[in-house]
Amino acid sequence: MREFKVVVLGSGGVGKSALTVQFVSGCFMEKYDPTIEDFYRKEIEVDTSPCVLEILDTAGTEQFASMRDLYIRNGQGFVVVYSMTNHQTFQDIKGMKDQITRVKNTDRVPILLVANKVDLEHQREVVTADGMALAHMWGCPFIEASAKNRCNVNEVFAEIVREMNVNPGKKDTGNYCCCVLL
Repeated sequence: MREFKVVVLGSGGVGKSALTVQFVSGCFMEKYDPTIEDFYRKEIEVDTSPCVLEILDTAGTEQFASMRDLYIRNGQGFVVVYSMTNHQTFQDIKGMKDQITRVKNTDRVPILLVANKVDLEHQREVVTADGMALAHMWGCPFIEASAKNRCNVNEVFAEIVREMNVNPGKKDTGNYCCCVLL
């Protein structure tokens, strides 16, 4: 069974933990409690292939931003989340792909862009077209989701697995040797 290391990134309060906990345990976290770092494991089946997800739910607050390079270095796939009810969170993530590609030292990194909180449509500040345009610019898929009503939650994690299967993060050097001399 293949294992995938998924890192969930985004600003504070966008619902990273809520999405992750909803996916792993089927519960919605009503109360916001800022995360420093949480780790989850879950076995799932994606397109008839069983796999294990190791999910790192990261801190979104700026005081822990220095830890982001370490999270990125250890991750294989990245779920980048913003709240569609807060335009600033959309602005905050715009440099995140650059940071991921810098730390991973390749442009070919599995990333999924997620707009969370679609259950709060009446509070929308980021239109779907803006999210789709950013995802197009990044060359990655885009999903709108809601941790509260479980809309597209499973699809978020299935889609990042698909991205990791299609785009496993090989460098663009053309050298795909995996030999080790001891």
